[in-house]
Amino acid sequence: MPEFLDETTLLSRRGVLKIGLCASAFLATAGLGASLSGCSASTNARGFRVLRSSDLVFLQALVPVMLAGSISRASLPSATDATLHALDSNLAHLSPELLKMTLQLFDVLAMPVTRGPLTGIWERWEKVSPDQIRYFLQRWQNSSLNLLRMGHASLLQLVMMSGYQTTELWPHCGYPGPPSI
Repeated sequence: MPEFLDETTLLSRRGVLKIGLCASAFLATAGLGASLSGCSASTNARGFRVLRSSDLVFLQALVPVMLAGSISRASLPSATDATLHALDSNLAHLSPELLKMTLQLFDVLAMPVTRGPLTGIWERWEKVSPDQIRYFLQRWQNSSLNLLRMGHASLLQLVMMSGYQTTELWPHCGYPGPPSI
């Protein structure tokens, strides 16, 4: 152990568990507060079965960053739209409990009071640069809090699974498409 660190400055397992428990309680309280206060819109966005307007604002900023490099710049707007519709369809087929948890994640990312401390992004999603979104994703991916790493994995899997359902991405990544029967 480096001499400038003694045992009192290192986190114990108990300390890590306490931080994780506090973070979980904070996120659960924020999600419940959003639901009860009306910040969490329960109506679907126009043309979507599950996604709400607040979800779309966040996802329209996130999806192009996650798809970058997987598609040409010219095709990115149509691929983003197709990915959002595929994501909506995928969410509609989730179990009620998984859907509830996913929508709570979207609520936490939509509310400024939770979004700022958890992502480092204090401004509205419409004004966020791609570099800020990449930083937020990297921050969650490498977080010491398991809850944030799980949130990153969920976002990554949902967006990428939905993205690769769209035919616009196939030629760019070398996938010839499913075999014809």
